[in-house]
Amino acid sequence: MNVNQQPHMASPYGQPQPGYQGYPQSGYGGQHVPGGYPAQYAPYNGPASAYQPGPPQGYSPYASFPSKALAANLVSDLSSSSPLDLGMRGPPTSGAPPVSAAQTYSQFGDVQNGPPPMGAPPQRQPVSQPYSQGAMNLSGPQPTYNQQFGAPPTNVQQMTNQMASMQVGTTVPSPAGPGYAPPTVSQPPASAAYTPSAPSTFASTTSVPPQPLTTEGVPHTPSQPYYGAPTQPPFPSAAPPFSAPGPAQPPGPPLASQQSFPQAPPPSHPQFSSAPPQVPTASYGGPPPSVQASPRAAPSNSQPSAFPGGPPPTSTPAQYAGPPMPQQPPVSQPSSFHPGLPPPPTSAAGFPPQGGAPPRPPHTGLQGPPLASQGPPMSQANHVAPPQPGMLPGPPTSGMAGPPPPQPGMQGYPPQQNGAFGQVRGPQPGYPGPYPGQQSYGAAPAAQAPAAPAPKRLDPDSIPSPIQVIEDDKANKGGEPFVTGVRGQAPPLVTTNFQVKDQGNASPRFIRCTAYNMPCTSDMAKQSQVPLAAVIKPLATLPPNESPPYIVDHGESGPIRCNRCKAYMCPYMQFIEGGRRFQCGFCSCVTEVPPHYFQHLDHTGKRVDYYDRPELSLGSYEFQATVDYCKNNKIPQPPAFIFLIDVSYNAVKNGMVRIVCQELKTLLDYLPRENPDVQSNIRVGFVTYNKVLHFYNVKASLAQPQMMVVSDVADMFVPLLDGFLVNVSESRVVIESLLDQIPDMFADTRETETVFGPVIQAGLEALKAADCAGKLFVFHSSLPIAEAPGKLKNREDKKLVGTDKEKALFQPQVNFYANLAKDCVAQGCCVDLFLFPNQYVDVATLGVVPTSTGGSVYKYTYFQAQSDQERFLNDLRKDVQKQMGFDAVMRVRTSTGIRATDFFGSFYMSNTTDVELAGLDCDKTIAVEFRHDDKLSEETGALMQCAVLYTSCSGQRRLRVHNMAVNCCAQLADLYRNCETDTIINFFAKYAYRSVLNNPTKNVRDSLVNQCAQILACYRKNCASPSSAGQLILPECMKLLPVYLNCVLKSDVLHPGADVSLDDRAYLRQLVSAMDVAESHVFFYPRLLPVHKLDVESDALPVAVRDSEERLSKGGIYLLETGLNLFLWVGANAQQELLQNIFGCPAFSQIDANMTSLPILDNPYSKRLREIIESFRAQRSRYMKLMVVKQEDKLELIFKHFLVEDKNNSGGASYVDFLCHMHKEIRQLLS
Repeated sequence: MNVNQQPHMASPYGQPQPGYQGYPQSGYGGQHVPGGYPAQYAPYNGPASAYQPGPPQGYSPYASFPSKALAANLVSDLSSSSPLDLGMRGPPTSGAPPVSAAQTYSQFGDVQNGPPPMGAPPQRQPVSQPYSQGAMNLSGPQPTYNQQFGAPPTNVQQMTNQMASMQVGTTVPSPAGPGYAPPTVSQPPASAAYTPSAPSTFASTTSVPPQPLTTEGVPHTPSQPYYGAPTQPPFPSAAPPFSAPGPAQPPGPPLASQQSFPQAPPPSHPQFSSAPPQVPTASYGGPPPSVQASPRAAPSNSQPSAFPGGPPPTSTPAQYAGPPMPQQPPVSQPSSFHPGLPPPPTSAAGFPPQGGAPPRPPHTGLQGPPLASQGPPMSQANHVAPPQPGMLPGPPTSGMAGPPPPQPGMQGYPPQQNGAFGQVRGPQPGYPGPYPGQQSYGAAPAAQAPAAPAPKRLDPDSIPSPIQVIEDDKANKGGEPFVTGVRGQAPPLVTTNFQVKDQGNASPRFIRCTAYNMPCTSDMAKQSQVPLAAVIKPLATLPPNESPPYIVDHGESGPIRCNRCKAYMCPYMQFIEGGRRFQCGFCSCVTEVPPHYFQHLDHTGKRVDYYDRPELSLGSYEFQATVDYCKNNKIPQPPAFIFLIDVSYNAVKNGMVRIVCQELKTLLDYLPRENPDVQSNIRVGFVTYNKVLHFYNVKASLAQPQMMVVSDVADMFVPLLDGFLVNVSESRVVIESLLDQIPDMFADTRETETVFGPVIQAGLEALKAADCAGKLFVFHSSLPIAEAPGKLKNREDKKLVGTDKEKALFQPQVNFYANLAKDCVAQGCCVDLFLFPNQYVDVATLGVVPTSTGGSVYKYTYFQAQSDQERFLNDLRKDVQKQMGFDAVMRVRTSTGIRATDFFGSFYMSNTTDVELAGLDCDKTIAVEFRHDDKLSEETGALMQCAVLYTSCSGQRRLRVHNMAVNCCAQLADLYRNCETDTIINFFAKYAYRSVLNNPTKNVRDSLVNQCAQILACYRKNCASPSSAGQLILPECMKLLPVYLNCVLKSDVLHPGADVSLDDRAYLRQLVSAMDVAESHVFFYPRLLPVHKLDVESDALPVAVRDSEERLSKGGIYLLETGLNLFLWVGANAQQELLQNIFGCPAFSQIDANMTSLPILDNPYSKRLREIIESFRAQRSRYMKLMVVKQEDKLELIFKHFLVEDKNNSGGASYVDFLCHMHKEIRQLLS
């Protein structure tokens, strides 16, 4: 196989994990092309130019990240952990290298991330660099020496040659698995400096035992300065990794500065142990780069730089030859592996952090080496590869033949092997050779002039891939129904289509938990730091093939409940004494069974009517509530909808008023109803306002509507009772006449000021007068500056962003709205706010009432009728028609041992247990956090019951009950085996977004990183098999925690770019607080589909690709879904036929970038693409506007903001850098 393609790894992380096996191994993305890189790419044109010496620019978020600092070997624990092995591994074994699942990587092109479509064997594309077998270093910052970076390798050929001669397959992946190499610096090199020996090249070693690949052997893409402007575009989408192999060129002379490094490793690095790690889990490891190679040195795009050079010399287990230079790009030297030795295992996250050295910018262009594809399965990833022939052994440093002895200060890292994970690159021509005194490990043999290796970065293909995990889950769990009868069973991911069969626990569409094995004690919970929470969506809409909850009517006596804790009858109640009494599963109290509910028990102790009663056999059901459950003990009136329309100058001018009035004429026929054959009994009312309010009498007996003006906004009242709230069918003629007149009545208005508080008070007073609950639809355009209660001033101040005073910008300006919200909740008055601002409107304050009443905020900044009308009208239609409950109260009961302590969402709480919602619709979720107040037992598990009392849209009082039982565990390993990462991230985001109200955003980000590091460190310490400290080991079910957490940290709320307004941040903060897990997943990690791979014959979607610019091919077209927007990115070299089929024009230059909908063309491709877009929109609660983004166009900046695996403009870290940073944090906790 070509070196360019990375060898396949079984699981992306090393050993095959369950679920990865079924895929063919060829890799993930493009096809292998004989030439060595996927066809789409053009040859690689040479290294990027200049490295920048200094600290990475613009890298604020984690100043401390060593950018490439940790060597990482990721390991995926089969059993339950996916260790990313970022560390070093033991000596190579002689056998064939384990394959870490081989995946081919195509360099940049469309890299397909998930398993490839079943037809073709999957391949993985190399991300920007080929995968070299060496280990990579991710560890911490290196000490600041002034080493300079040598130039990056100049020519590809040399790399290719090497590659050509060496077989990747044979090499053994690093034991760590495809992973990061150990930190380069962490240990002192063997005592002597390396002498620069000529780098060895790989001979082709087909049959030879694997040995570390030298770096040079693997070409890598040009390294770009991580942070500066890359000379080459960072990920050229089309550039192939290397050009054809040619003879290697000699490396330039070593820089003088390099030569003088001290050999001692920086103190702060953790050392690797020399023993080979035991963990079978897949680890990622490659040889660490040599010092100069240390990843930090080279700036890389967003990834840690890979190490140049071959495997790090084993002799210094630490892999760093000398102290690394401070942030300069690494010299491109081969890493310090001794070729004859097995490379030391890489450390997982990469290199061990170096003490005190500034991080170096990662190199962009380098990637980790591909995993060996031909070798034996990764399961052996932990073995070190034997040296390959063709590499010159470096001078042995202290006994190189075997794994080097630990050097002082190195606390024995095992040698690194060339792991599959980040590998070191070989020296590249034109760059200075390794430091004198240092050998070039892995360099080409002297015969060919040694080329200096280029630094390389951690290979993005060797770290956990969200797409791979999503595709595996679809393959493993998408086929058969998910049966809820088994306690503590984790459901399929939210990205998998599955059918649910309720057999006693609530469907995951209603409740998802962060952990399905709860720790038995609070000490265990504190130790692991895994949040114990449930995300509950009580009125979730179910797919057509699942039946909605049954309604149970117990007549006048109402639902059967426990006498003590008041839990409702459910499958966890145990009937005793022949069925005359039942014992509560929550509090163990025994309660008499009422005579009318009595039933005999069968021989197993179950009631004989068990399957006839939903409350005994199902996890979710509804009770018809009696009058005792109604407010003031009287049956509620049907709810009302009141439409309050801003008719100030801005609202009229932008077309909003005319659009709303036109739409309401038809929309009022679609008010929610329970029985589609019966008319809705919801009544409606209308108000318009600017500085004063206009109420309308639309009584059926009137010939024309009547307007009444209330100008005393300080003391709001409703001027009419009869005729304000009416039945649509009775007053249709009058209502239509009113809606026709409003736009003309205010067409010439000059009033620019508006009020807002009195508008909500008016709606509230109208509902009070009618003695009913209801919903206000407020259409508002500007900051309410007119004299009135709730008047606001413009407090937008960008200078506060990033300071301790920033939190004030998320808090409401005045207390007026919080008090008003409390009154609204008491009445059951829910508020939905549609904003059409052209400037700052203080969403943080205006959103208080909607978010406290269970309502929603919709925002259409710079609204233009032509381009935004479709989105607004679809949102309005969905909002008016969706099923909802009014005047709701939710309570969560739990079994003894845990209790609900904290709640997140859009609601109001007047006490510590009742969540009060004036309105609750089918899209709203409430997150609940649990804490221990006693021990739990493994036998009984932990139970929770969520009961929601609400008024249906027909005016019936109902109780919806959802029950959930999870297991309890006394072992930490069981806890980590059964968590759900998407739910954990949903909870963390809500927790963090609420924390910004009272804490600086930097503190919030730091605490999230700290908690995540504690979760992973606890796993590493207590559950993973012993292995070197350099390995990053992740639990299998949490291997995506770092990538998703990084997306939360980089989000606009916590880490805004300069162009993100305060209103947008407040809006997103409120939006996420009520999001369900499926929506938060796509919001933080958008879905990126390669549309050019669409098969019009099949219903299946093409497999998504990872959110990184390097995955985009110039010849491709990609659809990106964020949950709020859709972007169609068109590559400059897209095929004419494709453009003709989608846009109706043959040339890229003719595409209209302003289009918001695709032309309706009569061809299967156009039809299928439009169907996909519509199906995406149907899955989301808000309509996603389509934007067409042409490559190199100005809109591309917005599009790239959502490529969340890359570094962003506001300083957010790339996935690779963050993984290294997490590894460093974990190691600090462990040490």
